[in-house]
Amino acid sequence: MTLNLATRVADTSPTPRAKPRSTAQKRRPNATKRTTTPADKTATAPPCESIKGLVYCDDRGPGLRRVRGKDGEFQYVDADGRRVHDEATLARIRALAIPPAYEDVWICPMENGHIQATARDARGRKQYRYHPEWTANRNANKFQQLALFGASLPRIRRRVQQDLARPGLPPERVLALVVTLLERTLIRIGSDEYARQNRSYGLTTLSRRHTKVDGSQIRLTFTGKSGVAHDITVRDRRLARLVRQCMEIPGQRLFQYRDESGQRRAVDSSMVNDYLRAACAQDFTAKHYRTWAASVYAFDLLRSNPQASVPEVIKTVASRLANTPSVCRNCYVHPSVLEAHAAAALPCKGSAPRSPKGLSVAERRFLAFLANQTFSGSGSGMTT
Repeated sequence: MTLNLATRVADTSPTPRAKPRSTAQKRRPNATKRTTTPADKTATAPPCESIKGLVYCDDRGPGLRRVRGKDGEFQYVDADGRRVHDEATLARIRALAIPPAYEDVWICPMENGHIQATARDARGRKQYRYHPEWTANRNANKFQQLALFGASLPRIRRRVQQDLARPGLPPERVLALVVTLLERTLIRIGSDEYARQNRSYGLTTLSRRHTKVDGSQIRLTFTGKSGVAHDITVRDRRLARLVRQCMEIPGQRLFQYRDESGQRRAVDSSMVNDYLRAACAQDFTAKHYRTWAASVYAFDLLRSNPQASVPEVIKTVASRLANTPSVCRNCYVHPSVLEAHAAAALPCKGSAPRSPKGLSVAERRFLAFLANQTFSGSGSGMTT
């Protein structure tokens, strides 16, 4: 894959802040640390029986394997080593378009399995090919949650501001710092597995060598998912001061704190997600921020300029996410935005709603738009 240089200055406009509560309640430290593997993602997914007859499966069970024959061409064999000749099965496999360079290929023997194939790419990363109906259902669930996420943002932001004001460097303050940078930069949250195996980084796996603080300026330079080079600048004096304090703690990881016994602890993605769930009493994760931001941005660009080219708008939004335009359109921008634009039905006139407080004008407009929309999710592809 060709490397893309994502050089960005993060949106440093002040995050809308709701007024803090008059009395700050004491809060428990974050819940027990957990780690999530790609296999866990399927284990916690909605039951397949509710998705148009799909059946749950994974690559620990019997499946078809891809091997090279004596002529150098790919062949497919079942769990007993017998070559597959059934034309319908071979057509289904060809439609999966698994790259020739991928190894350790496992293919579901059932055409209605929710996972259709897994494989390892050239860098050893596990890749998944899901059934289109599974992907569509997952996208639909994600987008259906977006209005509730937007309505929950003021509550999350209040909690973040309260925790940023804490003295010292307790875990709550470091987590609030991470969430603030997440919202400002839209950097992926990060995975220990990707950092270890692929040397690709996200917010929680950044190290001090990725970070430079100069006065009120924070500069983050690192390689992210898919080998994309990031160079992101945030200008905020308070955040810069907190990042500098984090950098003073020994160890490789940037975002660390000391627990009650004085031991160094690194923040990870599960802690951030637990923090968000506790802040809003809803099952939201760091991934919702990227979907929300992409949808709001696309909505605002198309609403303010009805004659705008959709491909150009998607390209602009994708650059904010450091994604390809196709991934941005299929996985991040709410389908109703594009559907309404195509029907010339985006609300281009009128004043923005005055509530909920704690959201920007663009966010309030988008949330009001979502209140009257229905849509169907779609999308497919090999994913990590």
